[in-house]
Amino acid sequence: MEFFIILIFVLGYLAIAFEQGIKLNKAASALLTGVLCWTVFILMNKNYEFVSSELARHLSGIAEILFFLMGAMTIVELMDAHDSFEVITSRIKTTNKRKLLWIFGFLTFFLSAVLDNLTTAIVMASLTRKLLAERKDRMLFVGIVVIAANAGGAWSPIGDVTTTMLWIGGQITSSNIMMKLILPSLVCLVTPLTVLSLVMKGKAEKPAEVLPVEKTIASSVSERNIVFILGLGSLMLVPVFKTITHLPPYMGILFALGILWVITEIIHHEKDEADKDSLSVVHALRKIDVPSILFFLGILVAVSALESTHSLVHLAQWMNEKIDNQSAIVICIGMLSAVVDNVPLVAATTGMYDLQSFPTDSYLWEFIAYCAGTGGSILIIGSAAGVAVMGMEKINFFWYLKKIGWLAALGYFAGAIIYIVQEYILH
Repeated sequence: MEFFIILIFVLGYLAIAFEQGIKLNKAASALLTGVLCWTVFILMNKNYEFVSSELARHLSGIAEILFFLMGAMTIVELMDAHDSFEVITSRIKTTNKRKLLWIFGFLTFFLSAVLDNLTTAIVMASLTRKLLAERKDRMLFVGIVVIAANAGGAWSPIGDVTTTMLWIGGQITSSNIMMKLILPSLVCLVTPLTVLSLVMKGKAEKPAEVLPVEKTIASSVSERNIVFILGLGSLMLVPVFKTITHLPPYMGILFALGILWVITEIIHHEKDEADKDSLSVVHALRKIDVPSILFFLGILVAVSALESTHSLVHLAQWMNEKIDNQSAIVICIGMLSAVVDNVPLVAATTGMYDLQSFPTDSYLWEFIAYCAGTGGSILIIGSAAGVAVMGMEKINFFWYLKKIGWLAALGYFAGAIIYIVQEYILH
């Protein structure tokens, strides 16, 4: 059974990778892969109640991620409809591509630590559309956004799902993870930034539709600023909401969306229907990329089947037996997170290693937080941030692998070396 599920997953993964060649949308491949994995599981297991309960257990976690993604994308679309990103883009005066690349990289890196890597990637990918007319340039910038978002999320307890898992589980503490991982995470970003900036030349040209001369917008400057402050502020308060209420993050994002919905309805209530409709949450909901959400659903459902059949645990145990080096094992886990979701991988490692053998803030947990958080950048579908921007910019799997993947791998290994050396010096 396990063999057939792995085979289906591999074939589905290949279908996603060769999307352009086989002319089949990646969302369809992902959905079929996910459903087939669970179909084989239930038909060959015969314990229908167990399989159904496992699917229900995973579905609750998957739904949390999907609702969070939908809420964040809707808020970003609403801000975009009000031209709220003009508040940021108007302050970026340089048109030098190299300078812009560094600005985007560092802005994403630090914003990701405050928000989370998924929300930040969505926001920053939207900003690239406001500043770059050339699609080739925009795709390179979005590639750096993925690397920066994942690197920025790794050193913050609220920046990445896996880091949050380890924080809640007691494997790491917030102050220690920030202190120990900020340097490796910075190196993980700066390395690809440096390499890419060497080949990046020329001036960036803004898309015609965002030039002030041609811009016509139904919202006023005050309305634009209100939506920007409320939108960005509500996104930043999601981690605070989670800390205070102990409710999952998707509840915070839905609460933020509800507040924005009410406020935008109030500030536009006197406008005529045509202007009001284009600035409404309903319109923003129509614009969000549903195929990308379905793709994400299919991938997570397929990976959950691998977790329920213990394939990921078996892989982790095999690595533990065959690779007699803790650092090498964790680096391999990080690279593996580029192929499958890092959440079940980290969950598997927490099941393999206990807090008695590896206490809070030990080398193992910190290094897992770094590797699992940044390793997903190597492939476009290796992280939630990558999947989100893949849908937004229609990035091809092999284009990313050729242009960005090797840069992400370079940064990943550079940061890993820095962490190992840092630990050697400190201990």
